[in-house]
Amino acid sequence: MSQELVNRAVEACNGCATACQHCILACLEEDNVGHLKRCIQLDLECAALCRSAAEIMTLKSVHSGEICKICAVACHACAEECEKHAQMGMEHCRVCAEACRKCAQICEEVARGIQH
Repeated sequence: MSQELVNRAVEACNGCATACQHCILACLEEDNVGHLKRCIQLDLECAALCRSAAEIMTLKSVHSGEICKICAVACHACAEECEKHAQMGMEHCRVCAEACRKCAQICEEVARGIQH
C-alpha cells in the first residue's frame, strides 16, 4: 500500500473527526436536542474511531486494515443519520455526512489494500 494512500486516509479521518465534533456542538445548540440523540451518539463514536484509525495508521500498525474497516462502518452509520437531518435543513449534518462518506470510502480502500 502506498504512503500516499495512508496520508490521504489519515487526512480524511482527521477531517471527519473534526466534522463530527462540529456537528455535535451544533446539534447541542438546536432547539429540540431530543431528536438528535442518535446523531450525537454516532458523531461521538465516529470521531473516536476516526482519531484512533488515524493514529494507528500513522504508527504503521499491523492492525490498520482492521481499524479502517471498523471506522468505515461507523462513518457509514453516522453519514446515514446525519443525512436524515440534513434533509431538514441542518447544514452541519450535511457537512458531517459528506466528510463521513469520504472517510468511509478511503478507509475501505486502505482495508482492501492491506488485505492483499
